[in-house]
Amino acid sequence: MNNPQLRRPSDESLQRFLDAQRGLVFTYESVGGTAPRGELPAGYAVDRLSVELGRGGELFEAARRGIEAWTQFDLGWCEAWPRESPIRSGEVVAVVARSLGLWWTNATRIAYVVDEGGEETLSSDLPLRSGIPPLAPPFEGEGSRARFGFAYGTLPGHVEMGEELFLVEWDRVTDAVNYSILAFSRPRHPLARIGRPLVRRLQRRFREDSAAAMLRYVKNAAQSTKRG
Repeated sequence: MNNPQLRRPSDESLQRFLDAQRGLVFTYESVGGTAPRGELPAGYAVDRLSVELGRGGELFEAARRGIEAWTQFDLGWCEAWPRESPIRSGEVVAVVARSLGLWWTNATRIAYVVDEGGEETLSSDLPLRSGIPPLAPPFEGEGSRARFGFAYGTLPGHVEMGEELFLVEWDRVTDAVNYSILAFSRPRHPLARIGRPLVRRLQRRFREDSAAAMLRYVKNAAQSTKRG
């Protein structure tokens, strides 16, 4: 589904698309490059965003639930499908977005998961590009911080190639809870190369809208707690 469509793809066609992508390899070599002990590759655009969501352990747990529910994709014009996909290494997820009146569908796979100190590593049985060794744990445990998130990487059914990390982090010293995105990407499909300025604008819009969605989620969660 690298070619745009006039209508949103049906759930049935999205499932067929993901089934066809499931056994394919990542389209980039620096798998895990967004992890703290990873290395961002040369030749890619690198994007970062960080926003404070609030303070305290309860808010961190709410932010964690938001990530687990794919709230950062609850944007109206962009969604993760299926929405109930579990956050676990190897899970294949479609990113469905609408731009310029057309629907675009891109395939991704969760490369690694971070869970309050990084006990989970990149799965060694994932179909990687040849020559890529299994990764060490992407995060080391730190008693002063709690973290949760994941990074996904692009599959052949994606117009770009690269990796993106979504992370919520609670600093127990300052009590601040932050949501951050770290990504590296470059065009793979001819349309992505031709329309590079538009793609870059959409990537920036996604980061900003994603942060706004997370802020709304934790705000609503806090209000629900107060009412309860």
